[in-house]
Amino acid sequence: MSVFSTYLQLGFFHIFNLQAYDHLVFLLALCAPYVLSDWRRVVALVTSFTVGHSITLALATLGFVQYSAGLIEVLIPITILLTCLVNMSRAGRDFKRNQPIVVTLPNVLAAVFGLIHGLGFSSYLRELLGQNTRPVLELLAFNIGVEMGQLLIVALILVLGFIILRVFRAARRDWVLVVSGAAAGIAVILLLGNFTD
Repeated sequence: MSVFSTYLQLGFFHIFNLQAYDHLVFLLALCAPYVLSDWRRVVALVTSFTVGHSITLALATLGFVQYSAGLIEVLIPITILLTCLVNMSRAGRDFKRNQPIVVTLPNVLAAVFGLIHGLGFSSYLRELLGQNTRPVLELLAFNIGVEMGQLLIVALILVLGFIILRVFRAARRDWVLVVSGAAAGIAVILLLGNFTD
């Protein structure tokens, strides 16, 4: 197996994994306001997040950025909580269909929050790389793997939302509030856990 495919798989299974539950909850919160027909917006949103985390993942892995792991562990649940609060404040509102897909507040927030999550990924990747000082190929493959994992998770969330909204006839506003509320609850537990350890 090539180095590229190895790190591609590592990136994919790093995100598509219950041990990455904080990132999974963030993706759940990120996608909560959207339905299956919004898939282009969701792909743009997830890619904005990937761009953000790829930047800090590369900078931290290559040693250009130093950070406090404890601070990142606190900031990650805060990003989830803020995303949930934005969702809840906008629940029930329709999106402007003529609004550009890329330049929207959710995409900007996803990219900014991605910067924080990238630092969370970097400690794991640095352990994998060991003494490799120029892991450009590995970084690229890992990021592509993470993006593939994220898109699969998002597809599952959108399909679940489709079933709940179409088959069980739930109101879209209720779906957004319930999913965002559950994600916010998990975020609060994660946040409090950082102060009780």
